Amino acid sequence: MNETRVHLIGPSGYPHDRAAMARGVTRLREAGCALSGLAALERCELRYAGSDAQRADDLNALATRESLPDIVLAIRGGYGATRLLEHLHYDALRERLTPAHTVLVGHSDFTAIQLALHAKSGLITFGGPMLGPDFGAEVVSEFTARHFWDTVRAPQAQLAWTSRDERELDVEGPLWGGNLAMLCSLLGTPYFPRIDDGILFVEDVGEPPFRIERLLYQLHLSGVLGRQRALLLGDFSQCRPGSYDNGYGMTEAFAQIRRVTGIPVIDGLPFGHEPDKATLPFGAPARLQMSGHRVQLGFSGYPHLQPSSCEPVP
Repeated sequence: MNETRVHLIGPSGYPHDRAAMARGVTRLREAGCALSGLAALERCELRYAGSDAQRADDLNALATRESLPDIVLAIRGGYGATRLLEHLHYDALRERLTPAHTVLVGHSDFTAIQLALHAKSGLITFGGPMLGPDFGAEVVSEFTARHFWDTVRAPQAQLAWTSRDERELDVEGPLWGGNLAMLCSLLGTPYFPRIDDGILFVEDVGEPPFRIERLLYQLHLSGVLGRQRALLLGDFSQCRPGSYDNGYGMTEAFAQIRRVTGIPVIDGLPFGHEPDKATLPFGAPARLQMSGHRVQLGFSGYPHLQPSSCEPVP
């Protein structure tokens, strides 16, 4: 069996946590993966993993490589991906990657890349673990590693969780979403895809509840939420109210969004800036079923690996 080829890219922040990056590299190698793109771990320009040109070339080079990797893995998030969107070769990337099984994966700031690649090239990418924060964590989440490998190795996968919400639901549509702030930052640009009848998932970190509500209102007032079959709430880490909020918190913010949108809003999705995160194919056909508090999300039709010797990271 062939090794799984993992190519590292640095589209956003520089690898400030060197120990985490080293652990991630070691763990993937111990799992039987062959790594390339290690130069991304040595780059630093201000807060970025290299110049805009270097970081854009990480992605553009995929269109001209003689042999594509199995997985293209972002090293971390931060900020910086937005600066690359005007410089990506979308037509060439669509032509090269559409027939391929290459898995492009990341989260947080990587959401900007996912939105743009889907809007301009129709590509399906993955919200999921990254090298430093996830594979390089001091203790790797068993759930994160297992769901990642189970998803990218198969033509279809599923995810189940328990929600505090209770309803009966069975809807289908394209699965899409990611970091809420990044989604809203691209509204009204050519890099925000028009997705109707979709299943939208969102998460964020470090934003107070009123800002989360305001971002969701932006999606609501722009008509995006009203065109979706459902909204899935992931993790909203460190999103705490301040002293001025007077009892207003995330529960109240989400209750208001439920009142005004008219679509199912379901919490508990394991995705975001927490150790446990699912791997979710952005743009893939999905089916969302809910009975009582139990939720099941199935998806298919996304790029996936051919059989390899790369075992799940312990």
